[in-house]
Order: sequence, then C-alpha cells, then structure tokens
Amino acid sequence: MMISCSSKKAADLFVYNATIYTVDSAFRNAEAMVIKEDRIIAVGKKSDLEKEYQCKNSLNAEGKFIYPGFIDAHAHLLMYAAGLGELDLTNTTSWDDVLHRFSDFKMPRDSAAWLIGRGWDQNDWPIKEFPTNDALNERYPDQPVYLTRIDGHAAIANNKALELAGIKAGDTITGGTYQTKNGKLTGILIDNAMDKVAAKIPDPSAAAMKGLLLQAQQNCFEVGLTGIHDCGLNYDVVEKIEALQKSGELKMRLYIMLSDAKKNYDYLLKRGAIKTDHLNVRGFKLFADGALGSRGACLLQDYADKSGWKGFLLSNPEHFDSMAALIVKNKWQMCTHAIGDSGNRTLLKIYAKYLGGKNDLRWRIEHAQVLNENDFHFFGDYNIIPSVQPTHATSDMYWAGDRLGKDRLKGAYAYQQLLQQNNWIPLGTDFPVESISPFKTFYAAVARKDASGFPAGGFQMDNALTREQALRGMTIWAARAAFEEYEKGSLEPGKFADFIILDKDLLKAPEKELPGTKVLMTYLGGERVYEQR
Repeated sequence: MMISCSSKKAADLFVYNATIYTVDSAFRNAEAMVIKEDRIIAVGKKSDLEKEYQCKNSLNAEGKFIYPGFIDAHAHLLMYAAGLGELDLTNTTSWDDVLHRFSDFKMPRDSAAWLIGRGWDQNDWPIKEFPTNDALNERYPDQPVYLTRIDGHAAIANNKALELAGIKAGDTITGGTYQTKNGKLTGILIDNAMDKVAAKIPDPSAAAMKGLLLQAQQNCFEVGLTGIHDCGLNYDVVEKIEALQKSGELKMRLYIMLSDAKKNYDYLLKRGAIKTDHLNVRGFKLFADGALGSRGACLLQDYADKSGWKGFLLSNPEHFDSMAALIVKNKWQMCTHAIGDSGNRTLLKIYAKYLGGKNDLRWRIEHAQVLNENDFHFFGDYNIIPSVQPTHATSDMYWAGDRLGKDRLKGAYAYQQLLQQNNWIPLGTDFPVESISPFKTFYAAVARKDASGFPAGGFQMDNALTREQALRGMTIWAARAAFEEYEKGSLEPGKFADFIILDKDLLKAPEKELPGTKVLMTYLGGERVYEQR
C-alpha cells in the first residue's frame, strides 16, 4: 500500500482512494488528504492534491472509509486498565456464575493478597436482588475479596475485607449504605460505603500498572479511539500519565477531569491548567448521586419498585455549591455525574446560579440520565452540556421501567431532546461500565437496540440520534466538550492527523451491520498506531 508520489510542496503522507468524512461544519466528503508531520495540511480531490504536493509516502485506502479518530467523551481508561489484571465478572448469569469464575482466575499466591473483580450486575440474573457474602466468607475466610458492580456504584466484600476496613454492622455514612440483613453485614456496599474498603486495597506496582495501561491503549486504538475523556483521577496519577506521554510510550490524547478532593483543587490552583498536545487538565468530576441499577440514583419521587426509597445525594447540596463557586472563580470546567431526576435538578439549579445565563464555560452534566420534563430548559438557558452514553439506554431498557415507572421513563435517556437544547451533544461509552466499542455507541444512539437487535422497533425512538449527529457526537462534539474543537475532531487543515480507516460506511451501511464494523487502521498524529492483521 506504500508508493511514492510527486508534486511541489513537501509533505509526509498522501492518503487517497478513500471516502473521507471530514465532519467539518458542512459535513463535506473528500477523496484524499495530505499530512505533514502530525497535522493535516490539505483535504480534497486526488488530482488537485497530487499537482500541489510532493509526498514521501502514500497510502492507498483502497476505496474504504475514513473518519476522524473517535473521541470517547466519558470513560475511565485507568479503571479499564486496572481491570485487565482483575477477575472479569461481566456477562455473569447468576451469583453462582460469579463464584464459578474464580475457578478459572489466576489466584494470587499470597493468601493475604486481595481478590479483586469487577462487572457483575444482578439485574441480569434470574434473582435480581443483591447477593450476600456468605459463600465468599466460606471460601475465603482469611483472604480479602472485593467485587465491584458493573456501574462502579456498588460492591460486595467478604467479611475479611470488611474487617480490614473496620466496618461493623450498624455503621452509617453520608451518601452510602452498608447493607445489613438480620443485624449482620451482607457485604453489599453502596456508593460512599465502598470507600473504606477500596482504600485498603494495595495499588499495583508501577511496572504492572504501566504494562496494563499500555495494553489498554492498544485496545483503544484497535477500536478506533484516539482520544479519551478520563472522568475522575487524582493529581498524582495525572503526573504519572504525563511522564509516560513525555517518554512517548503513552500516545493517547487524554482530557482528564480531576476528582472532587481538596488535594486536587489545591494542586490545580498551584500549577494552573495543563495543556499539551496529548494532555488537557482543566476540569473536575463531581458526583451528585449513584446509579439507577443499584438504586443509588436520587429521585424526586419513590422508586416504582421500592416504596419509601428515593435514593440519595452523595454530598450535601452545600458542598456542590461551594465547589461551583471555586470552579467558576478559576474558570475551570465543572463536570458532575447526575443520574436521577432529583440529582440532576439539584445540580442544574446550582449550575444556573453560578453561570447566570448564556456562557462558554461548557459545564457538563455527565449522564443526564433521568430528567423531569420541567428541567430540560436548564441545558439551553445556561449552555450546560449533557454528556451522555447511548449504550446505557440499551443496557438499562430491560429494567429501567421497573425502577422509574412508565411516565418517568419518558424523560430518561432523552438524547435527541437534550441535543436540541444546545444543538450539540458529546457521546461516550463509560467503559469499563459498558463496552469499549464506539460502534456499539453509534448503534445504540441511532438504532436504540442491543447487540441482538432488540427491541425490533428500537427503544423510545423519538430520542434516537441521526447518523450524522451520532458521528459528530463521537468526534467534533466530543472535542468541543473539552475545548479542543480547533485541534481535533474533524479532518481539516491545521488539525492533528488523527484518523481511522473502517471497512464499512457508517452513514450508509445497513443498520444491522453497524455493531460489527471493523477498524482497518488507526493513525494518531500521522503515525500508524494500529493495523488489522
């Protein structure tokens, strides 16, 4: 696929024989582009560009389809990387299946070492109630076990882990629950109740974490991701990432939100916002409430399937207010996880107080999952950005109606309605909560179906996105959500040469073929970082 070409101006790479979706403001197509160093310098017709440029190398795309590199506007790269070395509990069919997974897991030799797993979801099981830790206590009386639910907002720990964390029956915590049954801890920890146990888990060695992170990066390149918004890290982890980027080992472009902790605010106050070609740190990730699947989302009215229970906020409203004051003063970006209609309303009102009207601070609500019909206007009135993950709709649709009831469900996963508020909406996966695949994001956004094609007519199709909207949400709108729309997210002169070659045309392929789309090549800054073998 490599040949020479001749023309006038010197350049490095000539890409031709392609259908190029530039995703510029006019959503134009092109057939060729020219790259010099790490930037695109021209896009247009093959014949025109050949006359003007002399290129060291050429890439014949063989009639395939080129798009800007995908940008995941909400994910957890470090969490995903750590999970590559842990017990995978996704797609388990029962609690017994969870226990069975241990038999195939490479157990730590040290009997005192923690057994860590992630990905179980009781909503996928015949018995949809939380399990208890009795079997874990029996199997591992002296070895701590900690298994996180798929959404990261609940976990089950055995008694040894609870003992090491100093947790006893009857303990309480703001914004969380230590679940008990007949006066005994069941091991189920909801939201803030997870923190004491998680704090006792030793970090992997620097060498081990580096290896896992680089493997995670390669997995991202394989599915066409060239940029990720990592939602919630501490500053010391950011510094380690920065060192790996400076050494050239970590190439992924990262927009990182710092976690809601005093040490992180103090750090950014002292250092100032960080901006390089590969790293951007200028915002904070806060949590209004928990997740719908674990009934931690904060609702205005009782859960339809649990009378007397509305969920809870993870912090007092005064905390969110004070952090909003600090963030607006320093012109940072506030990004808040909000799932329930009460959680969303609380934060939207606080945002409105400090934003004051139209603005370009681009404060974000992460998920914006369940909204009261009277609250959508906040997004448009105050230019608040709804950052959503379409696969949440198709993962939750089986049971979300049970949690919310028919009427309240109408305001959930309302992506088209949210888009209309500002006429743009960034899309993400929330991996490892959901699959890392951007093609599942695209399919869930436009078809509103799961991987098996269910339901036949799509889920609440009035809130489906068009294919163009979905593609923009995964590229230029995701870049815009990080103040990076002038350097990435579309294939235009002056922008980074971050692009992918696919085997299918996402704008025209039959709907059922979309989830199976394959990445043939991924380029980042003009460098090929992945090629299908």
